[in-house]
Amino acid sequence: MQLTDDDKAMRDGRDGSAVAAAMDLLIRYGEGLGAERLCSVRNVAGTSTQPTPAKNKIAAEGGWNKAYAVINLDCDEDIEIPKMRVPTCQLQHGFSADALNITPYSPHLVELQADAESFASDRGINILATCTPYQVGNLPVRGEHIAWMESSAVVYANSVIGAKSNCEGTASTGAAGLTGRIPYWGNHLDENRKGTHLIRSDVRIDSFMDWGLFGYFAGDVVQEERPVLTGNLGLPSLTDLKHLGAALATSGGVEIFHLPGVTPEAPTVTEAFEPAPLPDVVVYTEADRRAAYESLNNQGTSEDVDFILLGCPHASLEQIAQIAALLDGKRLSPNTELWVMTPRALRSVADRNGYSAVIERAGGRLLTDSCPAMSRVAPEGTKVFATDSAKQAHYLPAILGIEAWFGTTEDCINAALTGKWNGALR
Repeated sequence: MQLTDDDKAMRDGRDGSAVAAAMDLLIRYGEGLGAERLCSVRNVAGTSTQPTPAKNKIAAEGGWNKAYAVINLDCDEDIEIPKMRVPTCQLQHGFSADALNITPYSPHLVELQADAESFASDRGINILATCTPYQVGNLPVRGEHIAWMESSAVVYANSVIGAKSNCEGTASTGAAGLTGRIPYWGNHLDENRKGTHLIRSDVRIDSFMDWGLFGYFAGDVVQEERPVLTGNLGLPSLTDLKHLGAALATSGGVEIFHLPGVTPEAPTVTEAFEPAPLPDVVVYTEADRRAAYESLNNQGTSEDVDFILLGCPHASLEQIAQIAALLDGKRLSPNTELWVMTPRALRSVADRNGYSAVIERAGGRLLTDSCPAMSRVAPEGTKVFATDSAKQAHYLPAILGIEAWFGTTEDCINAALTGKWNGALR
C-alpha cells in the first residue's frame, strides 16, 4: 500500500503501541481488500462497550485495555489505549440501568457495560448508544469520508446524507478511531457509488409500511449492488428513508441507494448511472408488494400476540409522537407488552413533550440504548411478537425463536391493545 509519512510514523510507533497496532491492522485489512492507500476520516461510529462472553472473559483477566486491544485491534499485546484521534461514537449496545426490572437483561451485564462505558468515554468515545447516530447529533457532511458500522446507519449515511463509508466492523472502526484512517476502497470511490439496477414501482409508495416493503423487495433483487428507485413514489420523510434503507440492507446487503431528485448524488436517473447506460428496468408490481408482505408474515401462525416491538432502527421523534397519539387514553391488553426503542437523547425530548408519559400510562415502555436483537432478550414467555419493522420481522424469529407478524404501526398498536393480530395488506 502507498503510505503517507504520517501513516508510516503511526505504524512505526510514534504515537504509541496502540496506534501502531491499529495501523498494522488497517494496513493488513487494506492489503486484503486490494486498496492502494488509506484515506483520512474524522467521524467513526463503532462499538466497544457491549458485553459479550469473549470480551467479559478478556476484561476479567486483563482489564478493558486488554479487551479493546484484542477485540477492537486484533492485538494480543498488553497495551494502553489512548484517547481517540478523531471524533468517535459508540453505537447501540446492551440494555442499561433504565431497563432493569423491565427487561430480563442480566443486571451483571448492565454493570459490566457501565464499567466499559466509563473506560470508553475516558478515551474520547461519545456514548450515543443508538443505531441511528444521525438522529442525535452525529451528522457527517456530504462527501465526507467516514468509518461507520451498523448496516442501517451506513446505508443512510451514504444514500441520504451523501457521506462515504463502507459497512465496517468492530476491529476496523476500533483502529480508525485511534488513527483517523480507513482503507480507500468500495464506497469511498465515486465510481463505486453509481447505480447498478433501475427499479420502478408501479405501486404508489407513500406510507411508512410501503417504503419498507419496497426496500425489502429491492434489496432481494440487487443483493449487494446499488439500486436506483423510481416510479410512483411519494416524497419520503427522513423516517421513511430510515425504514427504506434498513429494509434494503436486510433482504440484501445494500450500502447505497439512489432516489433521483431526493438523495444527493442522483439529481436525475441518467446521472445516477453515468457514464454507464441505463440498465433494463425491474418493475415492482402489486403482486410483488403482496409477496414481500407475505414473506415477512410467513413466520407466524398464532394470532395471540405477547409482545409488540416498535423502533427498529431506533424510533424518530415523529414515530414516538404517532405512537403516543394512537395510545392516548387507552390501555394495553393485560396479555401484551409494548417496547418502543429510541435513542436516549430522543427519549429526553419525548419526556419533555409528554409522549413518554402517554405511552407509559397506556402500559407501554419507551426504552433506550439497545433492542431485543442486540441484547437477545424479549419479555419473559414471549412466543409471538408484532412489529412495523421489516428488519426486526426478518431477524428476530431466528435470534429468539419466536413467531413474527409485520404490519403498519396502527396494526401493531391494535395488537397491543387487544392481544390479537388483525393486520392485513390494504
